[in-house]
Amino acid sequence: MTSLTQGIDKQKFERYSRQILFGGIGKEGQERLANARVAVVGCGATGSALASLLARAGVGLLRIIDRDYVEASNLQRQSLFDEKDAEESLPKAIAGARRIASFNSDITVEPRVEDVAPTNIHGLLDGIDVIVDGTDNYETRYLVNDYALKNGIPWIYTAAVGSYGVTMNVVPGDTACLACVFPDTPRGMVQTCETSGILNSAVNVVASVAATEAMKMIVGGKAGKGLRKTLWSFDVWTNEHAEIAAGRPRPDCRVCGLREFVHLAGEGRPHITMCGRNSVQIHEQARPIDFAELQRRLAPHGVVRHNEFVLKFWHEPYEMTLFPDGRAIIKGTTDTGIARSLYARFVGS
Repeated sequence: MTSLTQGIDKQKFERYSRQILFGGIGKEGQERLANARVAVVGCGATGSALASLLARAGVGLLRIIDRDYVEASNLQRQSLFDEKDAEESLPKAIAGARRIASFNSDITVEPRVEDVAPTNIHGLLDGIDVIVDGTDNYETRYLVNDYALKNGIPWIYTAAVGSYGVTMNVVPGDTACLACVFPDTPRGMVQTCETSGILNSAVNVVASVAATEAMKMIVGGKAGKGLRKTLWSFDVWTNEHAEIAAGRPRPDCRVCGLREFVHLAGEGRPHITMCGRNSVQIHEQARPIDFAELQRRLAPHGVVRHNEFVLKFWHEPYEMTLFPDGRAIIKGTTDTGIARSLYARFVGS
Protein backbone atom coordinates (compact mmCIF):
# COMPACT_ATOMS: atom_id res chain seq x y z
CA MET A 1 0.00 0.00 0.00
CA THR A 2 1.38 3.39 -0.97
CA SER A 3 1.71 5.67 2.06
CA LEU A 4 1.34 9.45 2.07
CA THR A 5 2.74 9.80 5.57
CA GLN A 6 6.03 11.14 4.18
CA GLY A 7 4.13 13.93 2.42
CA ILE A 8 1.92 14.10 -0.61
CA ASP A 9 4.00 14.27 -3.78
CA LYS A 10 2.99 16.40 -6.75
CA GLN A 11 1.31 13.58 -8.69
CA LYS A 12 -0.76 12.43 -5.74
CA PHE A 13 -1.62 16.00 -4.83
CA GLU A 14 -2.99 16.51 -8.33
CA ARG A 15 -5.12 13.36 -8.14
CA TYR A 16 -6.68 14.28 -4.80
CA SER A 17 -6.29 18.07 -5.00
CA ARG A 18 -10.01 18.90 -5.03
CA GLN A 19 -10.55 16.67 -2.01
CA ILE A 20 -7.54 18.11 -0.14
CA LEU A 21 -8.85 21.62 -0.78
CA PHE A 22 -12.07 20.66 1.01
CA GLY A 23 -11.72 21.96 4.57
CA GLY A 24 -13.16 18.86 6.17
CA ILE A 25 -10.34 16.67 4.82
CA GLY A 26 -7.23 18.65 3.96
CA LYS A 27 -3.73 17.17 3.66
CA GLU A 28 -3.83 15.43 7.04
CA GLY A 29 -7.19 13.84 6.31
CA GLN A 30 -5.96 12.63 2.92
CA GLU A 31 -2.98 11.00 4.60
CA ARG A 32 -5.34 9.21 6.97
CA LEU A 33 -7.42 8.00 4.05
CA ALA A 34 -4.26 6.70 2.35
CA ASN A 35 -3.38 4.65 5.41
CA ALA A 36 -6.88 3.31 6.07
CA ARG A 37 -7.96 -0.30 5.56
CA VAL A 38 -11.64 -0.70 4.63
CA ALA A 39 -13.60 -3.90 4.01
CA VAL A 40 -16.53 -3.82 1.58
CA VAL A 41 -18.69 -6.81 2.51
CA GLY A 42 -20.73 -7.61 -0.59
CA CYS A 43 -20.02 -6.09 -4.01
CA GLY A 44 -23.47 -5.87 -5.55
CA ALA A 45 -25.28 -2.58 -6.16
CA THR A 46 -24.46 -0.66 -2.97
CA GLY A 47 -21.16 -2.48 -2.49
CA SER A 48 -19.80 -1.66 -5.94
CA ALA A 49 -20.85 2.00 -5.57
CA LEU A 50 -19.21 2.17 -2.13
CA ALA A 51 -16.01 0.53 -3.38
CA SER A 52 -15.80 2.89 -6.34
CA LEU A 53 -16.34 6.02 -4.24
CA LEU A 54 -13.84 5.00 -1.56
CA ALA A 55 -11.24 3.95 -4.14
CA ARG A 56 -11.53 7.27 -5.96
CA ALA A 57 -11.25 9.07 -2.60
CA GLY A 58 -7.87 7.39 -2.03
CA VAL A 59 -8.57 4.84 0.71
CA GLY A 60 -5.25 2.98 0.84
CA LEU A 61 -6.52 -0.58 1.07
CA LEU A 62 -9.90 -1.96 0.06
CA ARG A 63 -10.76 -5.57 0.79
CA ILE A 64 -13.72 -6.57 -1.40
CA ILE A 65 -15.53 -9.67 -0.16
CA ASP A 66 -18.28 -11.22 -2.29
CA ARG A 67 -19.61 -14.72 -2.95
CA ASP A 68 -21.38 -14.02 -6.26
CA TYR A 69 -20.62 -13.62 -9.96
CA VAL A 70 -21.58 -10.94 -12.50
CA GLU A 71 -24.76 -11.36 -14.54
CA ALA A 72 -26.29 -9.16 -17.24
CA SER A 73 -29.11 -8.10 -14.89
CA ASN A 74 -26.49 -6.53 -12.58
CA LEU A 75 -25.33 -3.98 -15.14
CA GLN A 76 -28.29 -1.63 -14.67
CA ARG A 77 -27.08 -0.63 -11.20
CA GLN A 78 -23.72 -2.25 -10.32
CA SER A 79 -21.20 0.34 -11.40
CA LEU A 80 -17.94 -1.63 -11.35
CA PHE A 81 -18.91 -4.20 -14.01
CA ASP A 82 -19.32 -4.36 -17.78
CA GLU A 83 -20.78 -6.72 -20.38
CA LYS A 84 -17.56 -8.70 -20.71
CA ASP A 85 -17.59 -9.43 -16.97
CA ALA A 86 -21.15 -10.75 -17.28
CA GLU A 87 -20.32 -12.86 -20.36
CA GLU A 88 -17.43 -14.48 -18.48
CA SER A 89 -19.42 -14.83 -15.20
CA LEU A 90 -16.49 -13.27 -13.36
CA PRO A 91 -16.73 -13.23 -9.57
CA LYS A 92 -17.77 -9.75 -8.50
CA ALA A 93 -14.79 -9.32 -6.18
CA ILE A 94 -12.37 -10.08 -9.03
CA ALA A 95 -14.17 -7.91 -11.59
CA GLY A 96 -14.43 -5.06 -9.09
CA ALA A 97 -10.74 -5.20 -8.21
CA ARG A 98 -9.78 -5.14 -11.88
CA ARG A 99 -11.97 -2.13 -12.60
CA ILE A 100 -10.63 -0.19 -9.61
CA ALA A 101 -7.06 -0.92 -10.73
CA SER A 102 -7.90 0.68 -14.08
CA PHE A 103 -8.79 4.05 -12.52
CA ASN A 104 -6.65 4.08 -9.35
CA SER A 105 -3.50 1.97 -9.37
CA ASP A 106 -2.23 3.98 -6.38
CA ILE A 107 -4.23 1.90 -3.88
CA THR A 108 -4.30 -1.77 -2.93
CA VAL A 109 -7.40 -3.87 -3.59
CA GLU A 110 -7.73 -7.35 -2.11
CA PRO A 111 -10.51 -9.41 -3.73
CA ARG A 112 -11.90 -12.30 -1.68
CA VAL A 113 -14.32 -14.62 -3.46
CA GLU A 114 -15.91 -16.06 -0.33
CA ASP A 115 -19.20 -16.24 1.52
CA VAL A 116 -18.83 -14.51 4.90
CA ALA A 117 -19.53 -17.06 7.64
CA PRO A 118 -18.70 -17.54 11.34
CA THR A 119 -15.87 -19.87 10.35
CA ASN A 120 -14.01 -17.38 8.14
CA ILE A 121 -15.09 -13.88 9.21
CA HIS A 122 -12.08 -13.39 11.50
CA GLY A 123 -9.65 -14.02 8.65
CA LEU A 124 -11.66 -11.95 6.17
CA LEU A 125 -11.87 -8.89 8.40
CA ASP A 126 -8.54 -9.11 10.22
CA GLY A 127 -6.68 -5.79 10.34
CA ILE A 128 -9.59 -3.74 9.01
CA ASP A 129 -10.31 -0.22 10.32
CA VAL A 130 -13.86 0.30 8.97
CA ILE A 131 -16.42 -2.15 7.53
CA VAL A 132 -19.01 -1.03 5.00
CA ASP A 133 -22.10 -3.06 4.17
CA GLY A 134 -22.89 -4.06 0.60
CA THR A 135 -24.67 -7.31 1.48
CA ASP A 136 -28.13 -8.44 0.43
CA ASN A 137 -29.27 -10.30 3.55
CA TYR A 138 -29.76 -9.78 7.27
CA GLU A 139 -28.02 -13.04 8.21
CA THR A 140 -24.68 -11.60 7.08
CA ARG A 141 -25.41 -8.15 8.52
CA TYR A 142 -26.08 -9.56 12.00
CA LEU A 143 -22.87 -11.59 11.71
CA VAL A 144 -20.88 -8.47 10.78
CA ASN A 145 -22.57 -6.58 13.62
CA ASP A 146 -21.48 -9.26 16.10
CA TYR A 147 -17.90 -9.23 14.82
CA ALA A 148 -17.66 -5.44 14.79
CA LEU A 149 -19.07 -4.99 18.29
CA LYS A 150 -16.91 -7.74 19.76
CA ASN A 151 -13.74 -6.31 18.20
CA GLY A 152 -14.51 -2.61 18.57
CA ILE A 153 -14.56 -1.85 14.82
CA PRO A 154 -16.96 0.74 13.37
CA TRP A 155 -19.20 -0.37 10.53
CA ILE A 156 -21.91 1.14 8.33
CA TYR A 157 -25.20 -0.62 7.60
CA THR A 158 -26.49 0.16 4.10
CA ALA A 159 -29.37 -1.23 2.03
CA ALA A 160 -31.41 -0.27 -1.04
CA VAL A 161 -34.50 -1.74 -2.70
CA GLY A 162 -37.05 -0.25 -5.07
CA SER A 163 -36.61 3.52 -4.83
CA TYR A 164 -35.63 3.43 -1.17
CA GLY A 165 -32.24 3.48 0.57
CA VAL A 166 -31.32 3.27 4.25
CA THR A 167 -28.07 3.54 6.18
CA MET A 168 -26.82 3.75 9.78
CA ASN A 169 -23.41 4.23 11.39
CA VAL A 170 -22.49 1.73 14.10
CA VAL A 171 -19.68 2.90 16.40
CA PRO A 172 -19.11 0.37 19.22
CA GLY A 173 -19.71 1.87 22.63
CA ASP A 174 -21.01 5.14 21.19
CA THR A 175 -24.05 4.50 18.96
CA ALA A 176 -26.81 1.94 18.75
CA CYS A 177 -25.95 -1.24 16.85
CA LEU A 178 -28.03 -3.14 14.31
CA ALA A 179 -29.48 -5.39 17.02
CA CYS A 180 -30.45 -2.34 19.11
CA VAL A 181 -32.66 -1.08 16.28
CA PHE A 182 -33.73 -4.46 14.83
CA PRO A 183 -33.55 -7.00 17.69
CA ASP A 184 -34.82 -9.80 15.46
CA THR A 185 -34.40 -10.73 11.82
CA PRO A 186 -37.33 -9.38 9.78
CA ARG A 187 -39.98 -12.06 9.41
CA GLY A 188 -42.51 -12.80 6.70
CA MET A 189 -42.26 -11.30 3.22
CA VAL A 190 -39.22 -9.06 2.82
CA GLN A 191 -38.74 -6.90 -0.26
CA THR A 192 -35.75 -7.78 -2.45
CA CYS A 193 -34.37 -6.45 -5.71
CA GLU A 194 -35.63 -9.61 -7.40
CA THR A 195 -39.23 -9.09 -6.26
CA SER A 196 -39.54 -5.28 -6.07
CA GLY A 197 -36.88 -4.09 -8.50
CA ILE A 198 -34.43 -1.29 -7.78
CA LEU A 199 -33.51 2.12 -9.16
CA ASN A 200 -29.82 2.76 -9.70
CA SER A 201 -30.36 6.31 -8.45
CA ALA A 202 -31.52 4.98 -5.06
CA VAL A 203 -28.36 2.88 -4.85
CA ASN A 204 -26.10 5.81 -5.62
CA VAL A 205 -27.80 8.19 -3.19
CA VAL A 206 -27.50 5.86 -0.19
CA ALA A 207 -24.00 4.69 -1.15
CA SER A 208 -22.86 8.32 -1.40
CA VAL A 209 -24.17 9.05 2.08
CA ALA A 210 -22.56 5.90 3.53
CA ALA A 211 -19.22 6.50 1.78
CA THR A 212 -19.10 10.04 3.18
CA GLU A 213 -19.73 8.73 6.69
CA ALA A 214 -16.93 6.19 6.22
CA MET A 215 -14.59 9.01 5.22
CA LYS A 216 -15.58 10.94 8.37
CA MET A 217 -14.77 7.86 10.48
CA ILE A 218 -11.33 7.61 8.89
CA VAL A 219 -10.44 11.33 8.94
CA GLY A 220 -11.55 11.66 12.57
CA GLY A 221 -11.19 14.88 14.55
CA LYS A 222 -13.93 17.37 13.79
CA ALA A 223 -15.14 15.14 10.96
CA GLY A 224 -15.58 12.23 13.37
CA LYS A 225 -17.61 14.40 15.71
CA GLY A 226 -19.94 15.13 12.81
CA LEU A 227 -20.92 11.48 12.29
CA ARG A 228 -24.67 11.05 11.87
CA LYS A 229 -26.28 9.17 14.77
CA THR A 230 -29.56 8.18 13.16
CA LEU A 231 -31.01 5.47 10.98
CA TRP A 232 -31.39 7.57 7.81
CA SER A 233 -33.67 6.70 4.89
CA PHE A 234 -34.67 8.39 1.68
CA ASP A 235 -37.05 7.46 -1.15
CA VAL A 236 -35.87 9.02 -4.43
CA TRP A 237 -39.24 8.42 -6.12
CA THR A 238 -41.56 9.89 -3.49
CA ASN A 239 -38.98 12.24 -1.89
CA GLU A 240 -39.96 10.89 1.54
CA HIS A 241 -37.23 11.15 4.15
CA ALA A 242 -37.05 9.75 7.67
CA GLU A 243 -34.56 9.52 10.52
CA ILE A 244 -34.75 7.39 13.65
CA ALA A 245 -32.54 8.20 16.63
CA ALA A 246 -29.71 5.69 17.04
CA GLY A 247 -27.28 7.71 19.14
CA ARG A 248 -26.98 5.44 22.17
CA PRO A 249 -26.59 1.68 22.71
CA ARG A 250 -29.57 -0.01 24.34
CA PRO A 251 -28.58 -1.41 27.77
CA ASP A 252 -30.74 -4.49 27.17
CA CYS A 253 -29.40 -5.12 23.65
CA ARG A 254 -28.17 -8.71 23.40
CA VAL A 255 -25.02 -7.52 21.59
CA CYS A 256 -24.21 -4.10 23.10
CA GLY A 257 -25.51 -4.70 26.60
CA LEU A 258 -25.40 -8.46 27.18
CA ARG A 259 -22.38 -9.16 24.92
CA GLU A 260 -24.04 -12.24 23.45
CA PHE A 261 -22.67 -12.88 19.96
CA VAL A 262 -25.01 -15.62 18.79
CA HIS A 263 -24.47 -15.02 15.07
CA LEU A 264 -20.71 -15.04 15.47
CA ALA A 265 -21.04 -18.36 17.30
CA GLY A 266 -22.96 -19.71 14.30
CA GLU A 267 -26.10 -20.59 16.25
CA GLY A 268 -28.91 -21.50 13.90
CA ARG A 269 -26.96 -20.65 10.75
CA PRO A 270 -28.10 -22.88 7.86
CA HIS A 271 -25.54 -24.62 5.69
CA ILE A 272 -27.66 -23.91 2.63
CA THR A 273 -28.87 -20.36 2.13
CA MET A 274 -31.10 -18.74 -0.44
CA CYS A 275 -29.50 -16.26 -2.82
CA GLY A 276 -32.66 -14.78 -4.32
CA ARG A 277 -33.31 -14.72 -8.08
CA ASN A 278 -34.69 -18.28 -7.93
CA SER A 279 -31.41 -19.70 -6.63
CA VAL A 280 -29.98 -21.74 -3.79
CA GLN A 281 -26.44 -21.48 -2.48
CA ILE A 282 -24.70 -24.56 -1.13
CA HIS A 283 -21.62 -23.85 0.96
CA GLU A 284 -21.47 -26.89 3.23
CA GLN A 285 -19.17 -28.90 0.96
CA ALA A 286 -15.72 -27.37 1.39
CA ARG A 287 -13.49 -29.15 -1.10
CA PRO A 288 -10.97 -28.12 -3.77
CA ILE A 289 -12.37 -28.47 -7.29
CA ASP A 290 -10.33 -29.33 -10.39
CA PHE A 291 -12.29 -27.43 -13.05
CA ALA A 292 -10.68 -29.20 -16.02
CA GLU A 293 -11.42 -32.66 -14.61
CA LEU A 294 -14.97 -31.70 -13.62
CA GLN A 295 -15.65 -30.27 -17.08
CA ARG A 296 -14.62 -33.59 -18.61
CA ARG A 297 -17.01 -35.45 -16.29
CA LEU A 298 -19.92 -33.07 -16.82
CA ALA A 299 -19.66 -32.62 -20.60
CA PRO A 300 -21.92 -35.62 -21.42
CA HIS A 301 -24.67 -34.21 -19.20
CA GLY A 302 -24.98 -30.61 -20.44
CA VAL A 303 -23.12 -27.49 -21.48
CA VAL A 304 -20.00 -26.69 -19.46
CA ARG A 305 -17.47 -23.86 -19.53
CA HIS A 306 -15.02 -22.48 -17.04
CA ASN A 307 -12.32 -19.90 -16.43
CA GLU A 308 -9.87 -19.79 -13.54
CA PHE A 309 -12.51 -18.42 -11.18
CA VAL A 310 -15.80 -20.25 -11.86
CA LEU A 311 -17.24 -23.26 -13.65
CA LYS A 312 -20.70 -22.95 -15.25
CA PHE A 313 -22.80 -26.04 -15.94
CA TRP A 314 -26.20 -26.00 -17.68
CA HIS A 315 -28.40 -29.06 -17.17
CA GLU A 316 -31.89 -27.98 -18.18
CA PRO A 317 -33.76 -26.42 -16.48
CA TYR A 318 -30.96 -25.74 -13.98
CA GLU A 319 -27.74 -23.74 -14.05
CA MET A 320 -24.92 -24.50 -11.62
CA THR A 321 -22.06 -22.10 -10.86
CA LEU A 322 -19.22 -23.76 -9.00
CA PHE A 323 -16.33 -22.02 -7.23
CA PRO A 324 -12.84 -23.46 -6.59
CA ASP A 325 -13.59 -24.13 -2.91
CA GLY A 326 -16.61 -26.33 -3.73
CA ARG A 327 -19.26 -23.71 -3.04
CA ALA A 328 -22.07 -23.66 -5.60
CA ILE A 329 -25.00 -21.49 -6.63
CA ILE A 330 -27.78 -23.47 -8.30
CA LYS A 331 -30.19 -21.42 -10.36
CA GLY A 332 -33.65 -22.57 -11.40
CA THR A 333 -35.03 -23.68 -8.05
CA THR A 334 -35.66 -22.49 -4.51
CA ASP A 335 -36.05 -26.08 -3.28
CA THR A 336 -33.02 -26.94 -1.14
CA GLY A 337 -33.72 -30.65 -1.60
CA ILE A 338 -33.47 -30.38 -5.39
CA ALA A 339 -30.33 -28.24 -5.10
CA ARG A 340 -28.69 -30.71 -2.72
CA SER A 341 -29.60 -33.62 -5.01
CA LEU A 342 -28.14 -31.88 -8.09
CA TYR A 343 -24.95 -31.08 -6.24
CA ALA A 344 -24.57 -34.64 -4.99
CA ARG A 345 -25.29 -36.06 -8.45
CA PHE A 346 -22.89 -33.93 -10.44
CA VAL A 347 -20.23 -32.84 -7.95
CA GLY A 348 -20.38 -35.35 -5.13
CA SER A 349 -21.94 -35.75 -1.69
